[in-house]
Amino acid sequence: MKNILNEKIVPQVVKFTNIKAIQALKDGMMFVLPFLIVGSLFLLLSNIPIPAVANAVTKSGLADVFNQIYSSSFALMSFFAVTGITYTYLKNEKIDTPFAGSLAALGAFILLMPFQVKSEKGEIITNVISKDWTAGQGMITAILVGLTAGWIYTFCIKKNWRIKMPAGVPPAVSNSFMSLIPTGAVLIVAGIVYAIFKFSANTSFSEIIYSAIQTPLQGVTDSFGGVLLMSMIMSLLWWSGVHGGAITGAILAPILQSNMSSNQSLLDAGKKLTVANGGHIFTQQFWDNYLCMSGAGIVVGMVIYMVFFAKSSGLKELGKLAIFPDVFNINEPVIFGTPIVLNLYLIIPFIFFPMFVGASSYWLMHIGILPLFSGVMVPWTTPPIISGFLVGGWRTALWQFIIIVLSTIVYFPFIKKLDLHMYAEQQKAKN
Repeated sequence: MKNILNEKIVPQVVKFTNIKAIQALKDGMMFVLPFLIVGSLFLLLSNIPIPAVANAVTKSGLADVFNQIYSSSFALMSFFAVTGITYTYLKNEKIDTPFAGSLAALGAFILLMPFQVKSEKGEIITNVISKDWTAGQGMITAILVGLTAGWIYTFCIKKNWRIKMPAGVPPAVSNSFMSLIPTGAVLIVAGIVYAIFKFSANTSFSEIIYSAIQTPLQGVTDSFGGVLLMSMIMSLLWWSGVHGGAITGAILAPILQSNMSSNQSLLDAGKKLTVANGGHIFTQQFWDNYLCMSGAGIVVGMVIYMVFFAKSSGLKELGKLAIFPDVFNINEPVIFGTPIVLNLYLIIPFIFFPMFVGASSYWLMHIGILPLFSGVMVPWTTPPIISGFLVGGWRTALWQFIIIVLSTIVYFPFIKKLDLHMYAEQQKAKN
């Protein structure tokens, strides 16, 4: 099995991760994360789950300020995504003017958005930018535009389609003229696409992408099977020695963040956040606070065994070193120090326990025992139970505590068997 993984599966996975588009998507989406976290924290401040405090914040007028910060960060996630993806693509291609290229991509994204909205009275208001399309609904369009704009801009530069200024011209002026033709190419292509959809279907590119691609993708991922599949793939990749979080996160992050944004939109519209009302279960918080709690594999139970029960000195010392980062959901010391990678003793709990957590969490949320997640999001390094309370209230925090207990029970026999084997080898070495 190890030979198959090392010779066939792992090389293909590495090849996939080295694709230019995947690298740009993975790293470019990181530009979005600070705005999501800051925006969701101010959303939490404007909706503190303590009625007396929430009423005081509303009466003071601070809620309006907090909501404005939220809508100027979290609600603009697609703007940040298209800019970050293009910027990363151009940086990886060693283009001298990546910022100019990312602005060209932003312009193309805005060009392809709907430019009219319908008021509550049914009136059509034109020449506006709707924040519906700058948030989750525009995410797939942002990805497509970001990658395409990056390719077009790079193509123009490498073909030397640019205006070169004489020596002695200030760099700022020279770079502006250098980016003129590539920027024009990006906007002209976007304009052609805009015209095609406008004259053929009287709609926008973003609306077509949302209905034809993003909505089905959100439906497929936001399913029982989708949760099981993605949790299995992430763990299997990590067990194979490949950064499963980076790969699956790059693919899933835009969809999960869109699901999260859709949930918040339901609440903003005054609707109850339920599955029946169209609420999504599989969101970024589900990924961070359930499937990746204490890191990939939910190994917190294994670390607890190492610290308090391990006989082998190697596991005991590793547990002492790993417990502090593991509290903050960082478990690379455990994965590569134990090691879990290609370790047949630990393959069963490492792969199947996250699948169990994903399946049970999905079911509990579907029937209403656990709440669905709103737009409130905390940094992924926030310790379990604290993170659960902040993003989902006491029920989510309690469920995280139960997961910690279950992790300890599930990992115990497997890590104990490895521990006894290592202890026996340790005793042989002494003799």
